[in-house]
Amino acid sequence: MSTQAEEVPQRIWTVPNLLSFARLAGVPLFLWLVLAELDWWALGLLVFAGLSDWLDGKLARVLGQTSRLGIVLDPAADRLYILATLIGLTAREIIPVWLVVLLVARELALVPIYPIMRRLGYSGTLPVHFIGKAATMCLLYAFPLLLLGDHAGAAAEAGKIIGWAFVIWGTALYWWAAVLYGAQVRHLILADRARPEETEQGR
Repeated sequence: MSTQAEEVPQRIWTVPNLLSFARLAGVPLFLWLVLAELDWWALGLLVFAGLSDWLDGKLARVLGQTSRLGIVLDPAADRLYILATLIGLTAREIIPVWLVVLLVARELALVPIYPIMRRLGYSGTLPVHFIGKAATMCLLYAFPLLLLGDHAGAAAEAGKIIGWAFVIWGTALYWWAAVLYGAQVRHLILADRARPEETEQGR
């Protein structure tokens, strides 16, 4: 079976990957800043993470340095920042526990997909859908705004309102993307089942 992973080079030390490593290294620092209520430093780190996220994808295309590792690191870094933000904002009672449960449940719902893919011989990752990217971006916009909304003033109040709007859209899109990933896997399963029948008919 032809897979995405087989078509992409298995390089490690590329400029985009170094940016992704730097973004990953910032996750525990970001969580500490949030828990220590050093919000402006935390927001600054999130801005860096967002810029590096955009830059590593741009450089990968311009420099021709797309890699198998980069395909894995990029969404992993986004998920870890979301997880760190969920932990920090829940600990500070900025967001409710039910939101954390809803988002974590979505990740757990995708867990069975990976052994199914390996059983089908698909060793790569599923292509990231536009809906999934949009969901991640909504959540990455939402949480800094909610962090800002934990302060006093008109700007903070506006940040809280806009932040919750992004949370609602992001969570809905996050689950929609999960449904689409499930549909992709179902398509792979059906294609795999049809293959022996095609082989028998060709004899």
